[in-house]
Amino acid sequence: MNAKHLILSAMFLCGLQVVAQKKQVAPAAQKKPTTQVAKNEDPQMLVIGGKPVSKSEFLSIYKKNNKEQKFDSASVKEYLELFINFKLKVREAEEMGLDTIASFKNELEGYRKQLAQPYLVDNEVNEQLLREAYDRMKTDIKAAHILIKCPQEALPKDTLAAYNKSIEARNKILKGEAFEEVAKKYSEDPSVKENNGDLGFFTSLQMVYPFESACYKSKAGDITMPVRTRFGYHIIKVIEKRTNPGQITAAHIMIKGGKELRGEDSVNVRKKIDEIYAKLKAGEDFAELAKQFSDDKASSRKGGELPSFGTGRMVLEFEKAAFALAKDGDYSAPVQTMYGWHIIKRLSKKEIGSFEELKNEIKTKVGKDSRSQKSKDSMLGKIKKEYGFSDNPKLAEECIAVLDTTFFEGKWKASSAKSLTKNLCKIGDKQYTQADFAKFLESHQTKRTKIDMRIVVTDMYKQFVDENLLAYEENNLGKKHADYRSLLQEYRDGILLFDLTDKKVWSKAVKDTVGLKEFYDSHKEKYMWDERVQATVYTCKNDSIANAVKALLNPPPAKKKKKDKDADKVLTESEILAKINQQSQLNLRIEHGKFSKGENEAVDKSGKNSGISPNMSIGKQSFFVNVEKILAPEPKTLSEAKGLITADYQNVLEKQWIETLRKKYKVEINRDVLSKLP
Repeated sequence: MNAKHLILSAMFLCGLQVVAQKKQVAPAAQKKPTTQVAKNEDPQMLVIGGKPVSKSEFLSIYKKNNKEQKFDSASVKEYLELFINFKLKVREAEEMGLDTIASFKNELEGYRKQLAQPYLVDNEVNEQLLREAYDRMKTDIKAAHILIKCPQEALPKDTLAAYNKSIEARNKILKGEAFEEVAKKYSEDPSVKENNGDLGFFTSLQMVYPFESACYKSKAGDITMPVRTRFGYHIIKVIEKRTNPGQITAAHIMIKGGKELRGEDSVNVRKKIDEIYAKLKAGEDFAELAKQFSDDKASSRKGGELPSFGTGRMVLEFEKAAFALAKDGDYSAPVQTMYGWHIIKRLSKKEIGSFEELKNEIKTKVGKDSRSQKSKDSMLGKIKKEYGFSDNPKLAEECIAVLDTTFFEGKWKASSAKSLTKNLCKIGDKQYTQADFAKFLESHQTKRTKIDMRIVVTDMYKQFVDENLLAYEENNLGKKHADYRSLLQEYRDGILLFDLTDKKVWSKAVKDTVGLKEFYDSHKEKYMWDERVQATVYTCKNDSIANAVKALLNPPPAKKKKKDKDADKVLTESEILAKINQQSQLNLRIEHGKFSKGENEAVDKSGKNSGISPNMSIGKQSFFVNVEKILAPEPKTLSEAKGLITADYQNVLEKQWIETLRKKYKVEINRDVLSKLP
């Protein structure tokens, strides 16, 4: 994700809802009202630089960003000013011709296609698919399979051979051979060497749809007939069905270090997690240990607590250990994953959420799954009926004669079909010819394995028809759906606004180093450090360790009798750590820094006296601090506060730009329309 898509959703003071990511469509696009506002009911509310803005456009955006929709004069007036600022920038972008450049058109087209997607599926069928997926999610299935590979574009004879081979494997199982043995002999799934075909537990939306459906339609112990997926034919044995264990909330203590660690590093990591585990067994608090020692800083601040998760959401070893915990408060022995070592504590467990709670998550997954084709196929049928679709597939087959092996090399030219000119199909008032299909074949060819040309043409013709049906409907969405038309306008304006604001404000503030420095020099007093302490903090297991560390920091003078040259040697920090942590990696941690009040409890307790402080107990650990210097309040340097300074400078540039635009473009407000809102 680039900076543009991070900023778009928050860039307008008036809150226009533009996408934050290329694949995220605004929620308003999910609804499909078909009514339109008649022109005589939609008066002009504004004219900005000669460009009119309708009442409906303003209301659409106002309502979207003011959920309570209170039309008191103060809030409308305030919002109107922000809206005018936005439209002034868009007007400037249009004046500069930014809406005519290829990059803008391409980006808007990309968003247009995204916005159109919710309108190009059968919502009724889609709802059924969501319900089906949810109902299946209530049950986990444990299954094993035998895969006989067969690509979707395989020749009929190869498809039949794969099918017969899968039947052969099934018959052997039915005659009494162990599934595992048949799997090892027949299955072409590489994982069979490790798992004998056993896939473990899974739930809905974790397997390809035909495979999932076969499992949910079968009983425990069943051996299915061959199931065709894009991978080939599967013989499936349903081993067990169980109620979905639901969601678990767990905490963990993690010590980084994956399975790739070797030698002393691996030993130290294991030793450290074992020491922490021993502390737990001795009765120490899990949350406190997580805060002190866990390398997962995001969760350690919360005592190790993680977001809730269900089947298939965590790496297998972690999930298995978490769900094996019998009751709240139980914790696991150290568990190794690809990320390191974990001790897992069960905090709570609940059953699978309601349909409404999970609907958005399910919708996202269904949209990426092959089952979504069902709602698309239903929609295609409706489009055909609405626009009176007619075709003659036999005319498409005439293209077989002009295709050759260059098609599989990606080098075939549509000019080879110049003799083919007949009408192939019709959608509404638009006719599509064999020549159009030939161009489609040329633009959609890829380097691929040679297959039967009849299969190529049949598959490509279906794709040709489907794409043109959807394109025809897309071109009519603006006429049929007022909310789609409004949303597309928002995206258009948003892209223009981003590009110009980036040029006039954001990038300018970053690149204008002279202006930024001048702004900083004039406002240094806004960016001040409070009084700080420059110090080193020593976190020790106990007072005994703390005293040992102090002795190493300030060794006593060597006695001459011993004639030991190293007796009064001052050890380096790394040498002190190695010596003190020889028996335990938890004995000592050292932290350097410049600390403001409230940033470090030990530094705050140590006071402002220079030198090494007395030992202090915080929790179950002992601390002491070496206060090196008290730093008086001073301005932060430009580099230390650059982000904040740049943001403030951008606000100044924005304000100056708006003032310029208000002088450049005349703004006319229809007060009569404004007074009668909504």
